[in-house]
Amino acid sequence: MDIYDETLGMSRSLAGTFGNMVDVVPNDGADLPIPAMKLYVETGGALVVMGVNGTASVTVQVPDFSELNLNVRRVYATGTTASGIKAFVV
Repeated sequence: MDIYDETLGMSRSLAGTFGNMVDVVPNDGADLPIPAMKLYVETGGALVVMGVNGTASVTVQVPDFSELNLNVRRVYATGTTASGIKAFVV
């Protein structure tokens, strides 16, 4: 069974929270191909992201092996020092 997720603007399955995990290459000028339901970070540091509403960037400090429960449309290169970033996507 699918539900419509208004935050992501798409249908998603109730069977799980995500469908795939993909590598993220931080980019100041381009959104992620698919909005992330959350992010995983292998090596901690600063992470500069834009939420799915696209209004402003937010900087967060994360430790190694972190999961960020944020719906994200972009991960900025400028200011991001964390690495090994993965996106959980539908």
